[in-house]
Amino acid sequence: MSGSTAGRVAGLASRRDRALAPGGPRRRGEFSARERIERLVDKDSFTETGLFVRARPAGQDARRPYGDGVVTGYGTVDGRPVCVFAQDSTVFGGSMGEAFGEKTVALMDLALKTGCPVIGLNDSGGARIQEGVAALALYAELVRRNVKASGVIPQLSVVLGPCAGGAAYSPAITDFTVMVEGASHMFVTGPDVIETVTGERTTAEELGGARTSNTVNGNAHFLAADEEDALDTVRDLLSYLPANNLERPPEYAPGHAAPGAGLDEVVPDRLGEAYDMRDILHAVVDDGELLQVQELFAPNIICALARVEGRSVGVVANQPLCAAGVLDIDASEKAARFVRFCDAFGIPLLTFADVPGYLSGVRQEQAGIIRRGAKLLYAYAEATVPKVTVVVRKTYGGGYAVMGSKHLGADVNLAWPTARIAVMGAEGAVGVLHRRELAASDDPEALRARLLAAYERTHGTPYLAAERGYVDAVIAPRETREQICRALRALRGKRAPMPERRHGNIPL
Repeated sequence: MSGSTAGRVAGLASRRDRALAPGGPRRRGEFSARERIERLVDKDSFTETGLFVRARPAGQDARRPYGDGVVTGYGTVDGRPVCVFAQDSTVFGGSMGEAFGEKTVALMDLALKTGCPVIGLNDSGGARIQEGVAALALYAELVRRNVKASGVIPQLSVVLGPCAGGAAYSPAITDFTVMVEGASHMFVTGPDVIETVTGERTTAEELGGARTSNTVNGNAHFLAADEEDALDTVRDLLSYLPANNLERPPEYAPGHAAPGAGLDEVVPDRLGEAYDMRDILHAVVDDGELLQVQELFAPNIICALARVEGRSVGVVANQPLCAAGVLDIDASEKAARFVRFCDAFGIPLLTFADVPGYLSGVRQEQAGIIRRGAKLLYAYAEATVPKVTVVVRKTYGGGYAVMGSKHLGADVNLAWPTARIAVMGAEGAVGVLHRRELAASDDPEALRARLLAAYERTHGTPYLAAERGYVDAVIAPRETREQICRALRALRGKRAPMPERRHGNIPL
């Protein structure tokens, strides 16, 4: 080897060392950007891209660190390809400059071309002020890639520190966001600016901390205890998802199923008594495992990924433990987005219904329950994946229609003998239909009891719906898993062509 060549090789090694060196001190207890990637992907699988990209000069004496504050590249998770970027808070606070943005956009383009999920590890103060409009332009370019990739490849965001200003909008467009308790913050405007502009005093945690984002505003989907837990959640989530919209989700050996006999006793005899819908779900899915999405937000509805016979399913279920499983604005929007995600990536939908209807009240009406509740109707009607519904107990009014009914395109609808399918509950119906008779009766309570019993015999059962074909079968609760398995097997080859159009106009 000639001296000149040896010198060039040595120069490469020296330059690489400088590029890999941290840009400054990091916050106590956190991993570096590259360490985060190493803990996420399979060992020795990561290939970095854009290592020698440098920040654009913003002045004669400006620092121009290699990488420009973001680590990008590709690797594998459980042997399956992924693209990953990790923002580096030690370089300009992880803020996005022009080169930073171009690297991230190039990675998004690579993920789209190769059809693999893209994972963003976010830890950024927002746009780099000293680069001005160039930084803002790249935020818009990134969001355009997020939109282009939506429904084509899974997009996962992990917030491991601040995610402020324009930086917050990209995770909002991705499919799922994971945040770390006590470490993550996501907001458009920070506490100091809010106090200056409005006079309101708040904290970063109250404004957009991990718990606030998981419980109050629903901006996040998973709450992690620490960074390791956040990365474990991403790996778990990926195991349910296909690489892209043209592939099927990964298949595994069928899992263990709990004995079904216990389901016969789950639903209480008294209609007003609550029970935990998760007891049913755990008995139906493989190994009783549910990966709940937005578990802490709108808990009156459950959205979860699970497996049946080793194949991914998306589960949507009312939760009687919380507000009797009623559908309000938050529950409708939570479930609608989950249904649309499953439909985009070919994941069959499994619905368990026990719903008194849409929540009534002045606040809900004024906040737009009609427009926003319609999103769930739209999502179910639009979905073309296999759809199987089980009516467990009450499905009243609009709640019956929206929760995976035949009329919105469900393929197989099953009902337990405990199901009550009607416009409204017996008390309300008798009060409306027989108001004058009750008012004129000498013994209104005795008459009310007789009318309630008569209503329950007809409308308080699933058999009127079954007679009309709105329910395909009334089954014993213990038969639920077997019937679901049979239905999903029959529906694997489902084809549901849609009219040609640019896109629908969901009531946003």
